Amino acid sequence: MRAVLSIGSNLGERLAHLQAVVDALGTDVVGISPVYQTAPWGSVPQPDFLNVIVIADGREPLGWLATAHRLEQAAQRVRTQRWGPRTLDVDVISCREIGANGEILSDDPDLTLPHPRAHLRAFVLVPWLALQPDAVLTVEGEIRPVADLVAGLDRSERESARRVDVTLSDPVT
Repeated sequence: MRAVLSIGSNLGERLAHLQAVVDALGTDVVGISPVYQTAPWGSVPQPDFLNVIVIADGREPLGWLATAHRLEQAAQRVRTQRWGPRTLDVDVISCREIGANGEILSDDPDLTLPHPRAHLRAFVLVPWLALQPDAVLTVEGEIRPVADLVAGLDRSERESARRVDVTLSDPVT
């Protein structure tokens, strides 16, 4: 199973938190996007995020969710405020069987796939497009190119994702 994971951090050593995820995933990592700095989403005042997309193989969808929660806990993420600041946020955006055309669709209360708000968020779409220019995402039952979703974002939202001059290293294995 191949997963698209959105990784973000806006507290502490932001880049180190992102790198820790890549290192923990090890040889399951297929690709890592460039790093982007993005304004926080929502109305809670907080620092900007660093965000990347990681594409990885090796787990079923609920296994990816469990891995995301484990990585967040390792980074001492505290969940006190919706859309509040965090050391690490790992979201499962999309899952598909390797070699399959369609995504796994799920309305499970623990894991909705694809992520229900991914198509609205530049911090997901812009890094994903940079990593995988032919990426597609199912939105309201329709398969849409991520490039079209990015183009359809409000200009200010699209421009809020700014590529930064830092990179993550390949996983330490």
